[in-house]
Amino acid sequence: MPSYLRPTSQSEALAALAQRSLTVLAGGTDYYPARVGKPLADDILDISAITALRGIGEHADHWRIGATTSWSEVIAAQLPPLFDGLKEAASEIGGVQIQNAGTIAGNLCNASPAADGVPPLLTLDARVEIADAASCTSLPLSDFILGNRKTVLRPDQLLTAILIPKPAHAARSHFAKLGARKYLVVSVVMVAATLEIDAGRVSAARVAVGAASAVAQRLPLLEAALIGQKPDASLSNRVQAEQLAPLAPIDDVRASREYRLDAALGLLRQVLGELGARA
Repeated sequence: MPSYLRPTSQSEALAALAQRSLTVLAGGTDYYPARVGKPLADDILDISAITALRGIGEHADHWRIGATTSWSEVIAAQLPPLFDGLKEAASEIGGVQIQNAGTIAGNLCNASPAADGVPPLLTLDARVEIADAASCTSLPLSDFILGNRKTVLRPDQLLTAILIPKPAHAARSHFAKLGARKYLVVSVVMVAATLEIDAGRVSAARVAVGAASAVAQRLPLLEAALIGQKPDASLSNRVQAEQLAPLAPIDDVRASREYRLDAALGLLRQVLGELGARA
């Protein structure tokens, strides 16, 4: 018979992982739908009762989002405009029931190319905190997800938090995605952007595209083109097709490669135009 463990402390959970292979579960919004009509054969480690892994805290130079913080909690949190894009992504993940149960770390560990949380977190320069029974470390989110359903996480480790550094200047972000409908749909393509503004000009820009590569990608050429620009709707004019070179979209049932590239170009112009107008 499969076993089911529900520890109440991080140390207890990590001790269990150090002893044997377990499937880590929090909200279960990816795990259960993939197993409809099938017997559950996995040994489960349910971390949803570990209160230390939940919640959002502000520190001197960063914010810390606990691994099992739900998308609904992200939406409801009192956070600066820097987090607008992450909140917009959270509000389009499934429906309200999914947002209530699904967790921010689960979205990252699932490592789907169409994970809505990844592009906005990339534009926030997010780091992930990883712990095992002996130590705790952090690494950039861009180094955590290796490919489709692949991460650097070892079987004896937990992703315990997402760390967001405080920007050097006033900043805000925006997110948009394209799908067959507004909610309860896998993205065809999605775009997130964060701008920092100093002395009336863009001092830093971070732009990412998801669902158009095995892993969501930053666009460094576009980011460089935005530096020094006046933050207004004309930022949309800075987007050029050659700046999408890091993307590697595929053909699938939702869209062709060519359609994804064209949609990404249009969505980038929309997001940057709207973000520039807000800034």
